Amino acid sequence: QVQLVESGGGLVQAGGSLRLSCAASLRTFSRYTMGWFRQAPGKEREFVAAIAWNGVMTNYAESVKGRFTISRDNAKNTMYLQMNSLKPEDTAVYYCAAHTTAFMWTNSNNLANFGSWGQGTQVTVSS
Repeated sequence: QVQLVESGGGLVQAGGSLRLSCAASLRTFSRYTMGWFRQAPGKEREFVAAIAWNGVMTNYAESVKGRFTISRDNAKNTMYLQMNSLKPEDTAVYYCAAHTTAFMWTNSNNLANFGSWGQGTQVTVSS
């Protein structure tokens, strides 16, 4: 039983920044790779970024590399996504997710490997 709650979404102009947070009700949060995914209307849910249980390894979609930064604070059971230089094409519902298997990193960009999901938070970037 895992509960993930995203926050921090909103409306921002192109070029602006937002920081998303994901609070996890998970006793063993520090054992799991976490990820961010997003879904725009009419499109498939896509990978954005992932971070390993210890915060050392990270992975980013090419479309956000250099603009977004994923991080986590295991003491607070919280994951973050700092989003800078936002573009209209970043507009989507952003979802927080936890990997199904402890200490698993490989294929961290595959949403099929994430078994727990938050409700999503809307990010809208105006041009």
